[in-house]
Amino acid sequence: MEYLGGTLAFIALFLLNTAICETTCGFEACPAPKLNMINVHLVPHSHDDVGWLKTVDQYYYGSQNKIQHAGVQYILDTVVEELLKDSSRRFIQVETFFFAKWYSEQNETVQRAVKKLVAQGRLEFAGGAWSMNDEATVHYQSVIDQFNLGLRYLKDTFGECGRPTVGWQIDPFGHSREMASMFAQMAFNGEFFARMDYVDKKQRMLDLEMEMIWQSSEFLKNSNIFTGMLYNHYAAPPGFCFDINCEDAPIIDGDSYDNNVDARVSEFIDYVKNMAKSYRSTHIMVPMGDDFQYEDAAVNFKNMDKLIKYVNDRQSTGSQVNVFYSTPSCYLYELHQLKQTWPNKTEDFFPYSSDSHSYWTGYFTSRPTQKRFHRDGNHFFQTVKQLSVLANLSGTQHSEDLDNLSQAMGIMQHHDAVTGTEKQAVASDYDRMLFKAIVGAENSARDALRSLTNLTSGEFKSCLELNISVCTFTQDTANNVIVTLVNPLAHSSTQYVRVPAKNENYIVTDEKGREVFSEVIPVPWQVLALEHRSNDTQHELVFKASVDKIANFLIRVLPTPKNIAEDQVYFPAERSQDELTVETSLVKLTFDTTTGGLKTVEMNGLTENIQQTFGIYKGYRGNNGESKNRSSGAYVFRPSGDIEIVNNKVELSFYNGTKVKEVHQHVNEWISQVIRIYEDVNRVEFEWLVGPIPTDDDVGKEIITRFSSNISSKGKFYTDSNGREILERERNQREHFTPDMSEAISGNYYPVTGQISLQDDEKRITLLNDRAQGGSSLKDGELELMLHRRLLNDDAFGVGEALNEIQYGTGLIARGKIYLILDAVAGKPNQRLLQHQLDQHFWKFFSKSNGVASVNKNMMIPDFFGIPKSVELLSLEPYSKDQILIRMENFNTEGNVVSFNIYPLFESLSGYQIWETTLDGNMLLEDVKRFKFAQDGTGTIPSSVEYYHAPHNPLTANSTMDASGFVVTLVPMQIRTFIIQQKYIPS
Repeated sequence: MEYLGGTLAFIALFLLNTAICETTCGFEACPAPKLNMINVHLVPHSHDDVGWLKTVDQYYYGSQNKIQHAGVQYILDTVVEELLKDSSRRFIQVETFFFAKWYSEQNETVQRAVKKLVAQGRLEFAGGAWSMNDEATVHYQSVIDQFNLGLRYLKDTFGECGRPTVGWQIDPFGHSREMASMFAQMAFNGEFFARMDYVDKKQRMLDLEMEMIWQSSEFLKNSNIFTGMLYNHYAAPPGFCFDINCEDAPIIDGDSYDNNVDARVSEFIDYVKNMAKSYRSTHIMVPMGDDFQYEDAAVNFKNMDKLIKYVNDRQSTGSQVNVFYSTPSCYLYELHQLKQTWPNKTEDFFPYSSDSHSYWTGYFTSRPTQKRFHRDGNHFFQTVKQLSVLANLSGTQHSEDLDNLSQAMGIMQHHDAVTGTEKQAVASDYDRMLFKAIVGAENSARDALRSLTNLTSGEFKSCLELNISVCTFTQDTANNVIVTLVNPLAHSSTQYVRVPAKNENYIVTDEKGREVFSEVIPVPWQVLALEHRSNDTQHELVFKASVDKIANFLIRVLPTPKNIAEDQVYFPAERSQDELTVETSLVKLTFDTTTGGLKTVEMNGLTENIQQTFGIYKGYRGNNGESKNRSSGAYVFRPSGDIEIVNNKVELSFYNGTKVKEVHQHVNEWISQVIRIYEDVNRVEFEWLVGPIPTDDDVGKEIITRFSSNISSKGKFYTDSNGREILERERNQREHFTPDMSEAISGNYYPVTGQISLQDDEKRITLLNDRAQGGSSLKDGELELMLHRRLLNDDAFGVGEALNEIQYGTGLIARGKIYLILDAVAGKPNQRLLQHQLDQHFWKFFSKSNGVASVNKNMMIPDFFGIPKSVELLSLEPYSKDQILIRMENFNTEGNVVSFNIYPLFESLSGYQIWETTLDGNMLLEDVKRFKFAQDGTGTIPSSVEYYHAPHNPLTANSTMDASGFVVTLVPMQIRTFIIQQKYIPS
């Protein structure tokens, strides 16, 4: 209590001596550099993982220190106290999740002090999202959401001084172009990171290209963004870690035999001079921090104070090194003032290799079921946000439930969460957290649908085990079950809906009592054999549904027993001859009954020989003592030898339904698959089931599926960047440097968030997936995706555990989907609209009722009729009280701009005013003033500093204006974000 009392007294004194209205944040608060010197920007920071070796709560509270000594609450306690002691000190905070948790626990006096520190630019936020997200396995929609969450919190708490201007992505394992594009669209001035292929970094250090201008979009103007690579990872210079967890010598400056000032200063100046040789300007940035440092910040700051003083004292004897506390934004401000040119960058920074045998491409696939759960969480999150708007939910509990799901999804974006690079106990905690948040938000969905439909007592339950054909709501009977379908898309959609059910005679009717086509399909026996799966339902009822925004369908069981004649429509394929042909009006598949594998695909007027196989890479096992002994692990994919193709004769069974055709393949005792085509659906669906991966031979394994064709792809293939723009890849090649291809397989793997494709002059094959995976084209005409990994060694990059997931006492089983499209080549690959439709398919809610359900006619459901087909709804969500956030995205990559009038949507949402913001939703677009840097090769050096402003005239309108003022124009790939202020709506 004595310590706390002294701290509060100190804070009170600080507040008394500081004008309440004083605000000097921004570049006015930056320290002044000196001319003709190397200006060293010391940046105190702590990298605080939102879960990794410990859970998020264990990291925050400082428990389980036997695993890792870390307590974020103590870091923030002592940092704030030390900042208050000296106005020259600075600190940057990155992870808003931890900060918000800490700030909520502080009393009013501490909160006022923190607000003053932020207002004076002494405590600065960098990045500012809920977590420091990964860049390989995240989906852009979730990244936008978690920046919206974090930046909105900072704006609401600290005003404009709380808004970051620089991205601080120092720990993700490679960097995507789409992430850079999102920073640009959020009006960030630049970004910094600390990981880059080791060959690339060496070359850039020699060429003075550690800092560059990244063209982050092929389509969007004003997309260039300054990007910097840190010199010594994100740690303090070697020997200068002053944290209590380090063993480096402090600065000893007293009258002591151990006085080391001269030696330490000389050592630091030598380091700075060497570092400066790799950068173009007279300014360099030196991070002072590392993982979970500053728990006793007095030690850090006291020694940095001394370092700054004694290094600068050398200037009197001719030293040209000037050191001061700074921040990334102040550093970037000084670079902008220099008006010099910088190197260009157009592609991304994948794959990342830290040495000749360590390509960090395994995490693209690690923990595949968690990666899918993350995508399910996003799907449900978008659905509930939309329902909350449509039903005008305004209750406190509704807001809390939605905010809990938002926060859980923000945590899941962390670069040790969705990546699968955390300890197993932490992975389980992430799953627990997300599941709890989904269950909580289900209450909001239920209340919304009770308001939006005539089912005022409807249960509106979700079923989270539909991937294994299980739903507790239908396990006894599907009779008198209402399936309420919510369509998160802007446009009407027609989809096939699958409901776990018993083998009975069903009739499905829509809201007008009209029968819709349905049929009952058997669940594969391999799914039925899953341990701990309830086998009350061994079939699925499939019906075709068309939905605008919300629609209800009634399932009833007819009294007459239905004979589905399984011996006629579901039979082993051996009854056929050499080939089995499966076709609808749009797709024709041919199978070789000798091998049991796919042989040819016909669709879109094209025919191609496409063989699908499964393969096994054996995980390399080494002692990790040196790079050549690196093991394959959670981060690193390192196969031992070449691939082993599973050549077992595949057993085939064929379901020849009326509108659904399925071929069930049994590959071996732990790999099986359903290949499925639907009438009027122009794609082939592969639903794979892999696991438990056997390890009784003491060998870890990484399982892939490969599609082989005769397409002459000439070493090139295409992958998406976080679900958005498509990048061309060339086997064994990189944009800027010649890579070390000692690991030729893993060195050609890239992250695939949504799609991978290859083509020649005539044909293209595209694979779309349902979760982030690693993928490649190792030979012309071949595409492969990694489905599952089970390894027995750690790769020694920190997690300290082998990636050996166990469920129900045996290896983890994963199930997922891949979609194949064969089409003619027309421009660059682009299946983004379909990808979005697959990601945001109908969400199913279940209720019991023997009556007809309908959408209430008096509810104003927004009509998106006038919006072009290439434009989709990315976000429709509550922003704050009586405010709605909307994001519209043009999914086209070809063609001209598209325009539409947003007034009907504005009016249907009871709009009073509308204004346009940056991508995150928290800054007026008209206020954008972002640093513009000149690029090498332009032939000109700017005479004055330049800025980017809004790329178009921002939309600002109100309900009194003519509808002609509400026109929205979108160039290809553009996202526009709007806030609608609603008129007063009585509760």
